Amino acid sequence: MSQSATIRVLIVDDHSIVRQGLATIINRDPEMTVVAQAENGQQAIAHFREHQPDVTLMDLRMPQLAGVEAISAICAEFKPARIIVLTTYDGDEDIYRGLHSGAQGYLLKDAKPSELLNAIRTVHHGQQYIPPDVGAKLVQRLSNPELSERELEVLGLMAQGMSNPDIATALTIGESTVKSHVNRILSKLGVSDRTQAVIVAVKRGIVSL
Repeated sequence: MSQSATIRVLIVDDHSIVRQGLATIINRDPEMTVVAQAENGQQAIAHFREHQPDVTLMDLRMPQLAGVEAISAICAEFKPARIIVLTTYDGDEDIYRGLHSGAQGYLLKDAKPSELLNAIRTVHHGQQYIPPDVGAKLVQRLSNPELSERELEVLGLMAQGMSNPDIATALTIGESTVKSHVNRILSKLGVSDRTQAVIVAVKRGIVSL
């Protein structure tokens, strides 16, 4: 990335008004400049290749290609990439996936402008930026039982309102197998019924509606 004194920033968010607001805050700082803006993950990858910014602000949930997938692709191609997840989602699974994909920071959109600029400087200097409340949720996520890929599939279909027979048909497995997966999901999420499981999963960012 650039070795100049000015920190070059790429903004990735699917809402134009958010991008413009962030650009205004960043460009007011004499030590920073916004070099490009993208509205989805595919554009983010293309703009990163073109501009190779010092720091990228990445939203998580966007059309065409989501933030986690974009972060993974960028970090696979550019090892020194420094990325901050900037999102409204604070579920422990969202945090885990964002940082696990290669981001060095995680910040919520209700943060003050001064905190945003501090996060950009911190990550630019090669350090992680993880606020205490985000760190606490990350620790909680790491202590929770891991859902298997099949359990995640079943949970996603549960969130769509599918019954056990519907899930069995969709995944081409037996209904008894679905029941076993559902029981393990309830146990791992610490809930007693399917509705609670979906509510907890959405809140944590494991699935989205």
